[in-house]
Amino acid sequence: MQTVEDDAPTLETDDAASEGEVARFTMSDLDVQRTVEALVFASAEPVSEAYLADRLPRGTDVGSVMRQLAEFYAGRGVNLLRVEDRWAFRTAADLSFMIRRDETEVKKLSRAALEVLAIIAYHQPVTRAEIEEIRGVQTSRGTLDVLMEAGWVRFRGRRRSPGRPVTLGTTISFLDHFGLEELRDLPGLEELKGAGLLSGRIPPNFNIPVPSFGDDLAEDEDPITQLDLEELGLLAPSGGDE
Repeated sequence: MQTVEDDAPTLETDDAASEGEVARFTMSDLDVQRTVEALVFASAEPVSEAYLADRLPRGTDVGSVMRQLAEFYAGRGVNLLRVEDRWAFRTAADLSFMIRRDETEVKKLSRAALEVLAIIAYHQPVTRAEIEEIRGVQTSRGTLDVLMEAGWVRFRGRRRSPGRPVTLGTTISFLDHFGLEELRDLPGLEELKGAGLLSGRIPPNFNIPVPSFGDDLAEDEDPITQLDLEELGLLAPSGGDE
């Protein structure tokens, strides 16, 4: 008779899923780690813990497995990095200069695009009018298009205010590109000053806003739909099947 280790995770199908058939299998800790490595390595985008849990034996503590692997890869040429609730393999920061990318690089952002990106990152959810109020100048459609094409900015929802303006926010790709686990890892005032990104003549009451946490809509936001985007001219109208 085949025995199963008590601490080995198992996966069992619903009894009603298949007539007279119940699938059971076990994985050792090493098998679980190898499976996770393969799934994350094969994905071009950061992989969510929910995605991994669906492909591992029932009861697997995915968070614990990922933390162990992240510790293992911490000193190697590639690191396993967390991006919100997702994970990705990335070249170690001290070796990234040696890597030559064959794919098309995102062109260098203009000063205007960098300013808009920073405002969206720190103030999201934020509308275009609010961005212009902070900057003191109008924001061209092309500036937002560049950030959208880079995959760093997205439409979040619509503000519950006159005109129901579209709100903007950053994406998982933004966090991944800049090596941030979450928005709260964005540099604060002292870090920006230390990096020389702020001038020495800062008003006494100047402060850096604390970015919101997570992708949940704010209390004054409604979900944005494809119809909303079409009405605003942000998407081509979809063809009806009827």
